[in-house]
Amino acid sequence: MRTGYVFHETYLLHEEVGHPESPARLRAILGLLEETGVLGDLELIEPSPIDRELLEQVHPPDYIDLVRQISESGRGRLDPDTYLNRASWDAALLAAGGAVQLTQAILGGRLDNGFALVRPPGHHAERSRGMGFCLFNNVAVAAQAALDAGLGRVLIVDFDVHHGNGTQHIFYDTPRVLYFSTHQYPFYPGTGAAEEIGAGDGEGYTVNVPLRAGVGDAGYLKVFREVLVPVARRFEPRLLLVSAGFDAHWADPLAGMQLSVDGVGRLARILRDLADELCGSRLVFALEGGYKQDVLAHAVLTCFRILQGADEIDDPLGPSPRHVGALPPNLIPRLKEIHQLDE
Repeated sequence: MRTGYVFHETYLLHEEVGHPESPARLRAILGLLEETGVLGDLELIEPSPIDRELLEQVHPPDYIDLVRQISESGRGRLDPDTYLNRASWDAALLAAGGAVQLTQAILGGRLDNGFALVRPPGHHAERSRGMGFCLFNNVAVAAQAALDAGLGRVLIVDFDVHHGNGTQHIFYDTPRVLYFSTHQYPFYPGTGAAEEIGAGDGEGYTVNVPLRAGVGDAGYLKVFREVLVPVARRFEPRLLLVSAGFDAHWADPLAGMQLSVDGVGRLARILRDLADELCGSRLVFALEGGYKQDVLAHAVLTCFRILQGADEIDDPLGPSPRHVGALPPNLIPRLKEIHQLDE
């Protein structure tokens, strides 16, 4: 497989001392990719800033200008969690641009798939509101670019431990984008109940899978196989975008889902196989959360190996040492009823 990646040095300049969303995340990823030799097998997409006209299809001009103004002031916040410094404006434009340009390279046939190693992350950014470490919604602008290119249907799968309220908000009323999310619930940001399914023409095109803490690999795999796969096949997307957050891992300090790196690899294989079956292999991962650096690096390495065609991977961190529970017995039947999936 021709697999690409996005990176830009400016991503490392968006920083606040002591904040968990730090440049060290990308340094850990790139260090392991180089150490293992994987980086040399990948094609680098060097991003340029996102086109303002495209960005304005997802975020209104006054919000975009607010982000620029706060960044140019030298330091500020969009909410208590979401900082900006003088480099944040450029980093955010390059993050959104990188997601778009990787998508375009795949749609144009230059690459089969890829992973946008971008920051700041994006899936919490709503149309007019940045939050949860996110400034612009990178996956949403990539989806919009694909729609503008003539693709009729785009599937976004979000396996970050936090619900992607921003992505849901942006596409909640359209049938052209199906948003599927697994997330710890109840948890930040408080959205993502199973009954949130879209509105108007978009009703039924938002699929939320709220999970209680501790379901581990088996729970995630069951949800992917029994809910995501039939939903995706019914939708017949032309492109699969992934909000790839790795904070569901058992060692991550911000949550408690007990997923392993091996579990991440199994989920990535399901996504790759769905892209092969439904999308002509067109598959784009974009980095969201993940705040334990060694976990993050190994999880991203695993995803790259799956994108390159591997089926078996090594998990140096192993399974969770804590108790791993089961899915509530009524969860999948309830989701199948809500979304009218055949048994």
